[in-house]
Amino acid sequence: MDRRRVVVTGLGAITPIGNNIEDNWSAILKGKSGVSGIQCFNPEHHSVKIAAEIKNFDLSPYMDAKEARRLDQFIQYGVVAGVQAVQDAGIDSAGLDPARIGVSVGSGIGGINTIEATRDTYVQRGPRRISPFFVPSAVINMISGNLSIRYGFSGPNLAVTTACTTGTHNLGIGARLIQWGEADTMIVGGAEWATSPITIGGFANMKALSSRNDDPEAASRPWDRDRDGFVLGDGAAVLVLEEYEQAKARGARVYAEVVGFGMSADAHHITSPCDNGEGFVACMKNALNDAKLNPDKVQYINAHGTSTPQGDVAETRAIKTVFGNSTKIPVSSTKSMTGHLLGAAGAVEAVYSVLALKYQIAPGTINLDNPGDECDLDYIPHTARDIPMAYALSNSFGFGGTNATVIFRQV
Repeated sequence: MDRRRVVVTGLGAITPIGNNIEDNWSAILKGKSGVSGIQCFNPEHHSVKIAAEIKNFDLSPYMDAKEARRLDQFIQYGVVAGVQAVQDAGIDSAGLDPARIGVSVGSGIGGINTIEATRDTYVQRGPRRISPFFVPSAVINMISGNLSIRYGFSGPNLAVTTACTTGTHNLGIGARLIQWGEADTMIVGGAEWATSPITIGGFANMKALSSRNDDPEAASRPWDRDRDGFVLGDGAAVLVLEEYEQAKARGARVYAEVVGFGMSADAHHITSPCDNGEGFVACMKNALNDAKLNPDKVQYINAHGTSTPQGDVAETRAIKTVFGNSTKIPVSSTKSMTGHLLGAAGAVEAVYSVLALKYQIAPGTINLDNPGDECDLDYIPHTARDIPMAYALSNSFGFGGTNATVIFRQV
């Protein structure tokens, strides 16, 4: 069987800079930062007191208060982004076979806030006071489960969890399920709510987070000389993927086509990439090979670009290896605005890459005032740029040395 084509027909996003697609894209083009002082707990005793949290989140159009109380907020974010994407694609009213519609939405950490709160309940009040909804409110596959139940989608139902590569892996594997004929439609993405006391403390003690507490909006600064770590962010993004002929037959709006997906492992270290980014190189090359695409055809890269001293250099070296030392391909990191959404990051950045293709505008990298050593690519500093582009590539790399790259084509 010839490999079936896969297109993006629906988008949804809840991020620190917007609670729908329109607001997200507007904030991206304006270079708006979503980073501020932590509000969801008192960070008085933490060395890091900043994060990119969700603001003004209204669940009421999507679920009632009783249902919401039974779900950790990462599930709420994922379900809401999923509902937005499904409605945007129109598949909820398209008369499609529900057995041919699947869901694959994951999370890097899952219900850590619910776990922490339940541990406190256990210590203070004993095991009989643990909620019977504790487990289903915290486990990672419950975004997929809840979306499947809500709409009656009875196709493949899964949730890949691969740290900061989660969103991209769910997208790529969902696309392959369609290519292989296992489904005709896949709801894919990632979600995270990790700004908990333990998570912030753990990342801070690893020296992974920026401690620019006095200037939060300038804290996430990929490739800048003064970068000192990433900013933890919350949120979710979901995309609807469809087999091309089905989408065409029902007159769906097509944002872009998924043409390449690549994976690799660093096989090097649990948290640090290889200095030369060789795992990143393999991942991008695998995606280009999957797309049957020469490197010079890519016109924009949405980088992993976390704002960490080592990671930014390793990704820069990898891009040069794949695209040539003198490459002029524009590269940007939208994490400069959203912070790092861990398991949601790849899905959020896929959404921005798709919109970049649709509108022919590449997002900027804010806070890039003075590029650091070896950071000498065209990182689109500060301001979004009009760029004619047919192909956009998005990278995601995670703890454990897990990597994924996805390539989209303008349609």
